Formats: sequence, structure tokens, C-alpha cells
Amino acid sequence: MNKSSITQCLRDVAPSCVVIIPAHNEEEDIALVIAEIKQYGDFKIVVIDDASTDNTIDVARIAGATVLPLALQLGAWGATQAGLRYALRKDFTYAISMDADGQHLAESLPELLDPIIKNEADVTIGACTRRGSWLRKVAWTLMKRISGLRLEDLTSGYRVYDRQAIRRLASWRATLLEYQDVGVLAMLQASGVRIVDVEVNMLPRRHGISRVFYSWTSVAYYMAYTLLLSFTKRGMRHE
Repeated sequence: MNKSSITQCLRDVAPSCVVIIPAHNEEEDIALVIAEIKQYGDFKIVVIDDASTDNTIDVARIAGATVLPLALQLGAWGATQAGLRYALRKDFTYAISMDADGQHLAESLPELLDPIIKNEADVTIGACTRRGSWLRKVAWTLMKRISGLRLEDLTSGYRVYDRQAIRRLASWRATLLEYQDVGVLAMLQASGVRIVDVEVNMLPRRHGISRVFYSWTSVAYYMAYTLLLSFTKRGMRHE
């Protein structure tokens, strides 16, 4: 299937998809992210506002998104899971998670959805191993070795989930997780969900800083939590 055919197929499947965008103080970028997504189909776009203190909610609504404001800040995974529960309740077939900071390009949506539409995967991950600092790359290497996961980009939040994966990640078990990387992927893999990497391009953040890789203290906590989780999840069998 050539790119034009894939794009047309994407437009056909778009009404059965919801795009979930967790956002915390992203008023500078969220409108552009929403506008770019709209160029690729009639997607339902839902911004999960993670207790922002700026005008993210108003900007997102004006741009045409549905906004679900959280009463407490839950972090990127907590906000994403709230969006997945929305997708489950509203009977969407596919859920696409994207960052609100402009790093994830809507032009990659055809490539990410293609393996799922063809029933070659249940979850796709937009992988960009060229991005990030040396510190992030060291973290990836350690997490892969300890967890046994063979995916290339464990921390990418640019993903497509099918209905099976949505149901799994909307469960209370997934609520116990703090980050969207090793724990989420190990849970899916243990359930027999087919996960594939799809190489995509990503941009640097236009504004702000990473919620994880912004200080040594934050990185130390993240690495301790994730490596311990990686060790405990290694070798999990299909349920």
C-alpha cells in the first residue's frame, strides 16, 4: 500500500479513533498540535488537562478539542489512563496517545496506524532512537537489559492502542503504575498483545522541559523506580 492509499485509509478509520493528549501547562503549543492532527482526518481529539495553572484548557477548547480537566495532577501516565478510560466508555476502536508539546508529528499517523489496520499489531510505538540526551539513551539501555523488553524506544508516549490494549490499560492494575514505559509495556506483553516499533521523526520540545529528564534528582528517582519495576516484570508470562 503506497502512502496516498494509507492516508486515505487513515481518513476512513479516523472516526473510530480518539487522540488522547495529556497536557500540563501547554498553552503555547496545544493549539498547533490540535491543528496538525485535524489535517489528517476527522479524529476525536481529547485533551486531558493535568491540573494546569495556565490557559491550556481555554486554548485547547478554542482549537476544537474536548477537554477533560483533572482535579489533581496525576502525571503523564495518570492523565493518559484517564483518556483510555474515556475511549473505552465511548466505544472507540483505537486510541492514539500524543504529547502536547509538539514533539510528536501528526504526519506519522499513517505509518503508526497502518500495522494495526492490517492486523499486524495491536499496539504501535512511535520510536525515535535518535532523540534525547546521552542520559536518556543510557536509561533505555539499562531498562531493556533488565526488563527483557526488546522494543527500541521504551519511553515514547506516541502510541496507538487497539480495543484489547485499551481495555487492559484502563484496568485498576494499570492504575498502580507511575510511568508509561516499562510497566505498561510489560503488562501488555504479558497479556499477549502484539507490540511493534515504528520509526518516526520527532522534534525537540518547543517550550518547557521534560517532566522526567530535567534534574539529577528526578532522573535518579525515575531510574530507581523503573529499574526495580523492570527487574520484577522480567520474564512475565502470558496470563
